[in-house]
Amino acid sequence: MIQYLEQMRLDGKVALVSGAARGLGAEVAEALLQAGASVMLTDVLDALGEKTAELLANIHGERVAFQRHDVTSEAEWVAAVEATVGRFGGLDILVNNAGIETAALVAECELEDFQRTMAINVDGVFLGIKHGLRAMRPGGASGRGGSIINLSSVAGLIGMPSLTAYCASKGAVRLMTKATAVESAKLGYGVRINSIHPAIIKTDMGANVVNNLVKVGLAPDTASADAYVESLHPLGYGQPRDVASAVLFLAGPASGWMTGAELVLDGGASAC
Repeated sequence: MIQYLEQMRLDGKVALVSGAARGLGAEVAEALLQAGASVMLTDVLDALGEKTAELLANIHGERVAFQRHDVTSEAEWVAAVEATVGRFGGLDILVNNAGIETAALVAECELEDFQRTMAINVDGVFLGIKHGLRAMRPGGASGRGGSIINLSSVAGLIGMPSLTAYCASKGAVRLMTKATAVESAKLGYGVRINSIHPAIIKTDMGANVVNNLVKVGLAPDTASADAYVESLHPLGYGQPRDVASAVLFLAGPASGWMTGAELVLDGGASAC
């Protein structure tokens, strides 16, 4: 008889979570740790990342570490993966969480801002998948397969005003996930690759969405913008725990027959 509750356990697994110094990334790290995994937190926010890792280590002991990591740098991806394997003995779960949001009306959006969004949100995920696969596939530094989870967005499924750069980047993540998932499966790597598509979550980035509506002139004030954004979600705003729970599902055996899929977490926003 299958022990279904055990399908959500990650005992002995090793995870790397990018952008984990705060917000969604930190919550995802906590969830993975509670499920039994060892977790390497990475971020460009050195001081905050070290502090978050220290707080988590006070609860979970030596199963937590932090590595400084700019996801746009291939050399730093190599270093982050090597540090994870060296510290914990493998790599089974990669969560490509690091990302930024750029808000601007398209006629006013600077090319530099568009390119920076693509560099972090698209190049960063590409490099993560590339070096995650190299480590996880047979003969790699870990070599025991695994799960790669890419944080896209509901903005990768539908258009949103003032978020052209962000929508473009998250749409790219969606199809990059599908292409690499099929390739990995056909090559027998034993690595599943899926994407998560949250709508607005109550984090600093979520607050930025609201504030930027006022900034670009699409709402008269913050209160109006907040009410409008919340109204887009029939179930109301999401919480970091909603995304962390989805990551747990995709990371472990419970989703073993799932790859190239998009898991939409939007409180019903895209159903309207």
